[in-house]
Amino acid sequence: MIKRIAVLGAVVVVLALGIYAVVTVYDNLMPVGRMWETPAIKPQEQPMNTMAQGVVPFSGGEAQLRATPAQDLQAPWQQADDAVIEKGRTAYGRYCVHCHGKNYDGMSTVGQSFSPLPTDLTSRKVRAMSDGELFHSISYGTPNGRQPPLHASMTPEERWQVIAFVRSLAE
Repeated sequence: MIKRIAVLGAVVVVLALGIYAVVTVYDNLMPVGRMWETPAIKPQEQPMNTMAQGVVPFSGGEAQLRATPAQDLQAPWQQADDAVIEKGRTAYGRYCVHCHGKNYDGMSTVGQSFSPLPTDLTSRKVRAMSDGELFHSISYGTPNGRQPPLHASMTPEERWQVIAFVRSLAE
């Protein structure tokens, strides 16, 4: 009886090692393998552009936007046109409506569960903020607030478009 158990155990060990060896050879030698290393790109992100060899950017980019004081940031247009506002409405529907709601008052399905509620985007407080302050709030979140940083999810253009859309709500 003990010999049978020992033989059965040895067979199981040999089979497990054989399966492990086959899988390892498959992973290492096949061009596709089992996708151990895949690029991590979230559905809302574009793949990162590859920088040319030896090129270092000296201006622009997210680091510069973050370092620029909010009062010094300005929207890339003087007066947003209807196309920009419409793109802002689309971006709002993708990134903001879940918390701020379809009435822009913070009383969405998700937003009403927060304490404090998400900011009412039609409020005087928001209208009094500069475009740069809104950009910083959307991009890097608010200290002690519920606004999450969205700089990794939204392009700078989308953030400015949402600001143009929010500004249009007061009209």
